[in-house]
Amino acid sequence: MSYADKVFIDMCQDILDHGYSTEGEKVRPKWEDGTYAYTIKRFGVVNRYDLSKEFPALTLRRTAFKSAVDEVLWIWQKKSNNIHDLKSHIWDEWADEDGSIGKAYGYQLGVKHQYKEGMMDQVDRVLYDLKENPYSRRIMTNIYVHEDLHEMNLYPCAYSMTFNVTDDKLNAVLNQRSQDVLAANNWNVVQYAVLLHMIAQVSGLKAGELVHVIADAHIYDRHIPLIKELISREPLPAPTFWINPEIKNFYDFTTDDVRLDNYQTGPQITNIPIAV
Repeated sequence: MSYADKVFIDMCQDILDHGYSTEGEKVRPKWEDGTYAYTIKRFGVVNRYDLSKEFPALTLRRTAFKSAVDEVLWIWQKKSNNIHDLKSHIWDEWADEDGSIGKAYGYQLGVKHQYKEGMMDQVDRVLYDLKENPYSRRIMTNIYVHEDLHEMNLYPCAYSMTFNVTDDKLNAVLNQRSQDVLAANNWNVVQYAVLLHMIAQVSGLKAGELVHVIADAHIYDRHIPLIKELISREPLPAPTFWINPEIKNFYDFTTDDVRLDNYQTGPQITNIPIAV
């Protein structure tokens, strides 16, 4: 079975068995019909994926690989905050009439900061340090900028990456304040696994471990039957990840430069209700 399946099943079962219910509490999200969206949650979930062994794509159901990669490149490569630069419609509900989601996500990664070496944005700083100071313990990004929160249409969920080189392998910690497990868990894992592979390749390194830290991992009340059915499925073998070995500049990557081969999955779950 895919290791990502095992991690997902174990996490979901733990939330269902030992999670805390927010029913009756003062919560922000609501369903489309206006009722409050309660959750069962676990605090401080940590999942580890060794990318040198296997690509962490869920096989219980298909993760939309190309769309996931398109979004992570929208944030990290285009450094955009406008949905017109994105092929999918996952951000439409948070965009204004001009397509902007405010000073969030890609906007923050594109802001230039003064360093001893000159002006750089956060992505360029990571790429610079991995070439010039690969064993530094200070290689990280953070898009949860408090002074700009009032101008963000949605506060960042996955908000920081910390990179660490050990034995010529690039490892990373992805910090996430909150996650809708059914809708977004493997989507985020796939995105940042691809990102780690890309950055490792252009930095002359091998992809190592992705550690995913989720402060509030939750299953919405209306998702519980869907989760129970999903984790009852038979996992399948993990797909094979391919990345174009010719790409040496991070900004040259496109969605066509990565793919999953032999990606077999169970049936898709459609019409997942999303709390806003």
